[in-house]
Amino acid sequence: MASANDTTNYDETCPLLRTSNAEAQSFEKPKPTPLPKAQLAALCTVRLADPIAFTQLFPYVNEFMNDLHLTDDPSKIGFYSGLIESLFAISQLCSIYQWAKLSDVIGRRPVVFMGILGVAATTMMFGLSKSLASVLLARCLGGLFSGNIAVIHSVLGEITDSTNQVTAFPIYGLTWPLGSIIGPLIGGSFSHPATKYPDIFGYQILKDYPYVLPCFISSVIAIIGVILGFVFLEETLPSKRTGEKNRSRTASTSGNVTTTTPMLPENPLSISELLSIPIISALASSGFMLSYLATSFDVVFVLFCYSSIESGGLAFSASQIGYSLATSGVIAALIQLCIMSYLLRTFDPAKMYNFCMSLWPYTFLFLPFLNLIARAGLDETTGELGVNTVALLWVGIAFILLLCKVAGLSYSISMILVKMNAPSPASLGQSNGIVQFAMCFSRAFAPFLVSSMFAISIDYNLLGGYLWAVIMVAVSFMGATISRKIEQNSVKTVE
Repeated sequence: MASANDTTNYDETCPLLRTSNAEAQSFEKPKPTPLPKAQLAALCTVRLADPIAFTQLFPYVNEFMNDLHLTDDPSKIGFYSGLIESLFAISQLCSIYQWAKLSDVIGRRPVVFMGILGVAATTMMFGLSKSLASVLLARCLGGLFSGNIAVIHSVLGEITDSTNQVTAFPIYGLTWPLGSIIGPLIGGSFSHPATKYPDIFGYQILKDYPYVLPCFISSVIAIIGVILGFVFLEETLPSKRTGEKNRSRTASTSGNVTTTTPMLPENPLSISELLSIPIISALASSGFMLSYLATSFDVVFVLFCYSSIESGGLAFSASQIGYSLATSGVIAALIQLCIMSYLLRTFDPAKMYNFCMSLWPYTFLFLPFLNLIARAGLDETTGELGVNTVALLWVGIAFILLLCKVAGLSYSISMILVKMNAPSPASLGQSNGIVQFAMCFSRAFAPFLVSSMFAISIDYNLLGGYLWAVIMVAVSFMGATISRKIEQNSVKTVE
């Protein structure tokens, strides 16, 4: 009962806890932010140029090294192709932070465009190379210009939020598999064009430089991407946006008077402070393992396909390698397009990441069985494979590549996890930079290490030439174990 001295007036027409209920309902059902379609399309167009230029050399890189007459032992070709990719990754590693720092000063757009133009120029330089020194120089410069990948990821984070990222990230994730389809098809189809298509490409320059045409096509695509990006891609760095120059305003209303107060920008955390956060350090260490495994698979798969059946491979031609890599890209694109958005809405990203990482051991485990199938179906008289054996091999390749591309979803999920767990928007770029740095660091030595393991296993017939597979399976299990720390520390989105 109310006290007799209580003179407080209550308005019984007002619902109790009005404000808090409204806030709770808003929290439970946030209104999705409209997807910035034009920005996303422009970003994907620019991003597409990089994987095309990167993957177009895979079908013919071993053949290229062989044409340079670097060694008389075919089993050692992988050493040089691995060296090329390792130097590319080392150069990329050295430039990641510098590109990110520069983008904070001059804006995202100039850094993105400079990087892609540099990739176009160095790709042409690679195709015109006639010595190992010029090849290595071209790849080193290409790696330096490719270091803007963290900046591109930051642009994606700045044009999306938690309500629309489940749609935007899978679309963005399509660019790499799509580039992985186009790139190998270009490389496998247009290397040695004067020999393959003498009536169309029988020019002397294409005979003197048999790998320049796929590089030229890739460079043209990169330049087109820059032109389209220049027209449609807007600046996303807050301090460079029109009307948002170094300021943010909040409005407060008192009667009929509205006032605005400037807000100071939040300072990003330092690298040491970010690494002291368990989830950031976990994403970096797991990203290191993810990149090592994915890069190793890409390198060893091409080596495996290129090597003779007697040496533990499949004896594929450059065209066949290109088709297999294109198949891999198709599988990845279908996964991103058809099920990735559903998976992100249904499952917690950290749990999905762990599941994908747990598939890597099986991608390496099943590869040697393809060689066993090829050995069993090899006709000793003609030296060719039977029709049934070839069909079985392609089914096996498709299955292994499916496993690989599902495991590779870890890359897209990692970007989401970084965005979810970055301590503040101001630290998003730095957080992306740390994870990308860890990934590039492992990419710096993965090609050289795995190609050397492959060559040594075959040269000394260690475990029947399959020692490389045993080692990679063990490393894959280690990577799956490290990834469990992410689920323990990550923000939960789905229980």
